[in-house]
Order: sequence, then structure tokens, then C-alpha cells
Amino acid sequence: MPTRIGVVTFPGSLDDRDAARAARVAGAEAVALWHADPDLHGVDAVILPGGFSYGDYLRCGAIARFAPVMDSIVAAARDGLPVLGICNGFQVLCEAHLLPGALIRNSRRKFVCRDQRLRVENATTAWTNAYRAGDEIVIPLKNGEGGYVADERTLDELEAEGRVVVRYLGDDPNGSYRGIAGITNAAGNVVGLMPHPEHAVEALTGPGTDGLGFFTSLIGVPA
Repeated sequence: MPTRIGVVTFPGSLDDRDAARAARVAGAEAVALWHADPDLHGVDAVILPGGFSYGDYLRCGAIARFAPVMDSIVAAARDGLPVLGICNGFQVLCEAHLLPGALIRNSRRKFVCRDQRLRVENATTAWTNAYRAGDEIVIPLKNGEGGYVADERTLDELEAEGRVVVRYLGDDPNGSYRGIAGITNAAGNVVGLMPHPEHAVEALTGPGTDGLGFFTSLIGVPA
């Protein structure tokens, strides 16, 4: 039986279908999860996709954090369920306190949409083990509130514990502290990142297939 990856749809999600497609391209079964349904339907992992959940009212991800499905996801994540938050999903993970820090408006106050160079810093998480530490990849980035911030103590802990997963290379696109593009929890099962690996899984579209490893990692296939 293939690995079953649940993809949550919130009101305002944009990239849920892209994430589901990426899961299928990687060889997994994509299972649709609805924000108002707390049942995770026995999935082996969950993706919180990009978009503008609940219209980004209050703060990005602030309302989605209280969706019924999130109660189940938070509990399951704390028991080891792999969870990947992409862009808005990263914001939701921070709001749900599954990851530390916050995502704020880009330092240049402009929406950024470009192919972004990244360096893989941690290749031991549930979502990055198909890569090698130091790998340089290119995947799309598109956000207006993508600046990762945290206090110095938290940043130092993330660095010391190897919990920075990916880092921006070249010009920092959104003012993220220390060039952080993605982080993980201490257990390595929860990962949040601002760029969009689901848009780089097929050679026909996007900048290539560098994002595929985030999905094949979960099913034990090398990038």
C-alpha cells in the first residue's frame, strides 16, 4: 500500500491540488482533508499547503490554527506524525506552536515571486532525507509575508540544534533572519518552509525537479 499523504484544504488555499499532485508524482497516495473535519482518515503524513487561509485575516495562519482539523494534526504531530507546512502552511505551523518564530511582511514590502536558490542544511528530517546536507536546489518562492523572525535565543537554539532545514542563497528575498527559509521541530517530523517544492517536481513545468525530494523523502526514495 502506498504512503498516504493528507493534504488539507482551508478556505483560501491555493496550492492544495499542486501539493496533492506532487505527492502522487513522488509515488504516494494523496488524501484530501477538509479544514472543518477533524478526522485525518488514517493518513501517514500531512501537508498544509500554500495560499491565503481564511483570507489572511488577523495574521497569516492565525485563524487556520483553530480549524477543527488542526486539533487533530497538532496532537498527531506531537505523537510523531510527519507534517509539512509550505508557505501559508509554515505560517499555520508557527501559529499552532508546532514550530517557533513567526512570518512577517517582507522587508521590502513587496510580494516576491521568483525561482529561488536554497541550500539544504538538514538532510535528516522526515521531509529532507532524500537530499544531502549542502545540496543547492532551486524551487519557486512566492510570498508577501515570508520574513522569518524569532528572538536571538530561539535563533541560536535552531542553529545549535541543526534545526535550520533550508537557507536562502544569494540575495535574501524577504528579510528572513539569518537567511532562514525553513525549519524543523526537535523531533524532525514537522517541517515548515516558505518556498514551494510542489512547484518543482516535473521537468515540464517550473525550474526543474529539485523540489521532488521533499516528497520522496517521506517514502524512502533518494532525490
